[in-house]
Amino acid sequence: MTKAIVALATVALLATGAAHAAEVAYAWEGMGVNVPGSSKCATYKMTIGVTVDGNTVKGVFQQQGRDERHFEAVLDAKGAFKGKAALGGGSMDVSGVIADKESGVLLDGYCKFGGKLTKK
Repeated sequence: MTKAIVALATVALLATGAAHAAEVAYAWEGMGVNVPGSSKCATYKMTIGVTVDGNTVKGVFQQQGRDERHFEAVLDAKGAFKGKAALGGGSMDVSGVIADKESGVLLDGYCKFGGKLTKK
């Protein structure tokens, strides 16, 4: 019985350690790109941080001078994700890919922000 408890505890610790080791952080920083009806996007600086833990994607982004915002999404089998990020008066579409050969993010709404993600 004691051996079984020790074995289960060891498996639980290994699983917990593996989950923490799997978390990977990425970042992007740059200027916006205009969308139809907007002419100031190229003057807006955005910072985007993305953390991936298993197939869960959590992101935080902040346009310079504005409030920090968040989004969450789920990676599909090919490493792609899609979701929405709530803003004060609406939302932005969030999409991207996290894969061995390519990682990127795009916030699309009042402007477009994003590009290649850099691993932290």
